[in-house]
Amino acid sequence: MNEPMTHWQRIEAAIEGGAVDRPPIALWRHWPGEDDTAEGLAAATVAWQKAHDFDLVKFMPTGTYGVEDWGAQTTYAHNPSGTRTVTAPGLTAADEWPRLKPLDVSKGSLGRQNEALGLAAEALADSVPILQTVFSPLTTARKLAGDRVFTHLRRHPGALKEGLEIIAETTARFSAAALDAGAHGVFFASQCSSYQLLSEAEYREFGEPFDRIVLDAVQSVSRLNMAHAHGEDVMFDILAAYPVQMMNWHDRLTWPSLAEARERFAGLLVGGIDDRRTLLHGSGDAIRAEIEDAISQGAGRLMVGPQCVMSIETPDDKVRIAVDAVTGGAD
Repeated sequence: MNEPMTHWQRIEAAIEGGAVDRPPIALWRHWPGEDDTAEGLAAATVAWQKAHDFDLVKFMPTGTYGVEDWGAQTTYAHNPSGTRTVTAPGLTAADEWPRLKPLDVSKGSLGRQNEALGLAAEALADSVPILQTVFSPLTTARKLAGDRVFTHLRRHPGALKEGLEIIAETTARFSAAALDAGAHGVFFASQCSSYQLLSEAEYREFGEPFDRIVLDAVQSVSRLNMAHAHGEDVMFDILAAYPVQMMNWHDRLTWPSLAEARERFAGLLVGGIDDRRTLLHGSGDAIRAEIEDAISQGAGRLMVGPQCVMSIETPDDKVRIAVDAVTGGAD
């Protein structure tokens, strides 16, 4: 009997469209409370990986980590995503964008996330790829200022671009520091690349150039990167042209389907599980059927994964069903 592939062998073969012993799988969730400290987040991450032996670890710092050092106030009130909420913006006026200070990424909230990643990477000892979660500069700007960022984009474009340059440069340094800490790449999340929010021309002007500053900074030193297009009506083709090996989006919610995406992206598709409906509320048979359908659509170029992030209310036995459906484990 052939030995099973390692996580690295399976991921790298799947990215190249080569033969794999089974499709890779990775699921991820937030860790509210534990993510208050580097030690807590690292311990939760390692325990999650050891419990389920996923083929990739998407590191899960709080979704607001990138704006807290710029003065945004946040709090955690229980919600299914396990994310913190911005209760006071870091800035409100357009003329504040050029005055943003470049951050020391080794300190504060930014430093804490890579400290946590370093602890987890040391414990996992290169046994599995680890991606640090990094938000696109325009996503960070939106988290920092709220939806007024879209008004600034249209009425004060020059000021916003100066701010985006500062955010992109800081994010690039944070991303490079993540790789120094033990990450093998980044999970690059864009939450503004949706036609519901911007036109394609607007994203190409205010999103793409600053996204590429970040991705270019890690391109020569990362082993693999993943892009995430958040929400509905996403600009899939823009992100699919980025220097990434994997693409993740809400494929059960919005265009393109996995089968359609195979024709638009040459790397590894990541998704197939409706984490907020099927995984959270569905039966075991429904979970298995959805995974079987996803694998069929992916035609050898799929890592089974969530659309975005699992609900923290997902029972562990549902996670086990999903893993076993891919790995051939017990029902």
